[in-house]
Amino acid sequence: MSGDDVAGTVLVLLAAVVNACSTVLQRRAARDEPDEAAFSIGMLFDLVRRPSWIGGILCMILGFLLQAAALTVGRIAVVQPLLTAELPLTLLLAAWVFHHRLPAREWVAIGAMAVGLAGFVFCLSPSGGDVLGASTLRWVIALVVSLAVVLALALAGAARHGQPRAAMLGLATGTLFGVVAALVAGVGAAYAGGFLGLLTAWQTYAVIVLGPTSFFLLQSALQAGDLDASQPGFTLMNPLVGVLWGVVVFGERPRGGVWIVGELAGAAVIVGATLLLVRSPALQAGDPSAESSSARSG
Repeated sequence: MSGDDVAGTVLVLLAAVVNACSTVLQRRAARDEPDEAAFSIGMLFDLVRRPSWIGGILCMILGFLLQAAALTVGRIAVVQPLLTAELPLTLLLAAWVFHHRLPAREWVAIGAMAVGLAGFVFCLSPSGGDVLGASTLRWVIALVVSLAVVLALALAGAARHGQPRAAMLGLATGTLFGVVAALVAGVGAAYAGGFLGLLTAWQTYAVIVLGPTSFFLLQSALQAGDLDASQPGFTLMNPLVGVLWGVVVFGERPRGGVWIVGELAGAAVIVGATLLLVRSPALQAGDPSAESSSARSG
């Protein structure tokens, strides 16, 4: 791993910590919104009056800036997978905020996530790649395909209610997060040519449009249901899309041969640990609907 990738690793792990704070704070604010408020401007006007939501947004902005810095100095195929550390950090923070004690199984899953993530990134260890060297045609094709996936998932979510809606919107949000990350990498590369390069890069204006769109999708996903439905989309689609963009569009070359076995094993552990962690009661702790359900069952 190059020195730039090491710097990118440190920055993106800091971003994961801040993003975990953002997720818990925003979920705390959004959980009381009615289901019919999703996709409405009124939802945002209501949320902006909640201090926890404001704190979550400030954390989101800081996390975005840290991630942008990481993408500027490191390869996207290294930076984006490390964002999966956000999930165990979110779980730990939610357990603390909502006074929930984590059982041994969840501590094991957190450890497995850490091992799987470290193994995946180590085995992947991509080399090469040139963000500015990618042709405009390749950028456009990848962008059209990615946005078509986001639109299909968002429309599927809009047609559903409750947990299925949250799951579909989570997938759409995670996919769009990955696209925005690729565009941010393009903006960072353009900035190396000076402020004029930043202003003349079309990726800058794409981020200005798609960044707020991903934010709106995130709010809708958080409002639509519990975190165990939406969080897998946030956690898994973002790095998957980032790695695909890094390899297919930017020409980053992951290690092949026997390293592929380690990459697949690491990815499988990450997926398995994610599916275990999102079922943690700590992610629903403090949710009125979850508490009333528990009271009825008791």
